[in-house]
Amino acid sequence: MATTRNASQGILADDKTAERERIVDMLKKAYWMEIETVMSYIANSVNPDGVRAQEIIESLNADIQEELGHAQQFAARIKELYGVVPGSLEFSAEQDYLQPPEQQTDVVHVIKGVIEAETGAIEHYNAIIEATEGTDPVTNDMVIAILRDEEGHRRLFEGYLREYEAEGLA
Repeated sequence: MATTRNASQGILADDKTAERERIVDMLKKAYWMEIETVMSYIANSVNPDGVRAQEIIESLNADIQEELGHAQQFAARIKELYGVVPGSLEFSAEQDYLQPPEQQTDVVHVIKGVIEAETGAIEHYNAIIEATEGTDPVTNDMVIAILRDEEGHRRLFEGYLREYEAEGLA
């Protein structure tokens, strides 16, 4: 981290270095979660087959841009907090539940994977909100806005799953 700072108070102050580094680590995890989600959503927006898959494909295509935007926001905030945005060699995949299904018509697998990814993001972003409450209002506000998007994504895909369940397809 840089050693020259002008801030005498707030999260950028020298006496907040440990707390700031903890927040940066949480933001790096959020960044990687978004990047991995984008990769998985791309695969899952191209691979599915069938008439019923079209709405899921369209939703994922819209979400790809939003998730990429979230990653960019996390990256910018990491830099603002004197962190370094990690490069690809630091990436380690974790979302096994979002891997494309063996059967390209298995849209329920994709729906459940999206719900799990969004749930993981929601849980991590709530932890960031808690960690930044009262100490880093900028990160706190940014993550609250991103959390709203993730909750909306999850809710949409929960609706898709309920429809498949009601029709006996899940």
